Amino acid sequence: MKRLDVSASVKDERLVKKRRDQMIKGAVALFKQKGFHRTTTREIAREAGFSIGTLYEYIRTKEDVLYLVCDSIYDHVRERLQMDIDPSQGTLANLKLGIADYFRIVDEMQDEVLVMYQEAKSLSKDALPYVLRKEVEMASMFAELLEKCVENGVLNLTEKQVKMIAHNIIVQGQMWAFRRWELQKVYKLEEYIEIQTELLFAGFLKYQPSCTAEKFTTQ
Repeated sequence: MKRLDVSASVKDERLVKKRRDQMIKGAVALFKQKGFHRTTTREIAREAGFSIGTLYEYIRTKEDVLYLVCDSIYDHVRERLQMDIDPSQGTLANLKLGIADYFRIVDEMQDEVLVMYQEAKSLSKDALPYVLRKEVEMASMFAELLEKCVENGVLNLTEKQVKMIAHNIIVQGQMWAFRRWELQKVYKLEEYIEIQTELLFAGFLKYQPSCTAEKFTTQ
C-alpha cells in the first residue's frame, strides 16, 4: 500500500525522521492527556523540544502528526515481527513466538496504541482508510503464520477461521493496553502472554482431528 505523503521542506531524510520521532513522542503524551482536539501544534512543538516554526518544516497540519503516530505503530510492529519470525515455518512454536513478540510490542507502545484508537476518528478522509488497511495487514501477518500451519498439517482450519483467529490475536494483544487499568494490577506481562496463548490454542482444538489434536497438545 502506498504511504500517504506528509510534505517536509527539509530534504535531509535522517533529520526528518529524527524530528518526526520527537513529534510523535511529544504528541502521544499530549493526546493521551488532553485529547487530539484540545492539543495545539504549538504545544506539540514545545513538548518535542523545538519551535512552532521548526515544527512546520516537517508537517503541514496537526492531523499529519496524528497520522504519523498511527503509521509509526504499524511500521514498528511489522519490522519487529519480520525480524524475529520466519513466516515460512508452519509450526506452533513459530506461531507462539509471533504472538508473544506482538504482545510485548504492544506493552512497549501501549500509550501509542491507546492514542491511536482514541483519536483515529480525527484522521482525514484519506488517512483513515490507510490506517485501517494497515490494521488489516497486521492481522494478515498472523493469518500467514496460521496458513503455514494448515499447509503443514499442524492445524485444520478453514479460511474464515484463520482470518477470525488472526484478528483475535490482534485484539487480545491490544487489550493489554486498553484494559491495563485492571489487567496490569493482576498479571505480569509474561503471565498475560502465557494465559492468552493457552486460551487461543485451546480454541484451536475443537477444529482438529483427534490425531492432530494429540500432536497439538504436546507442542
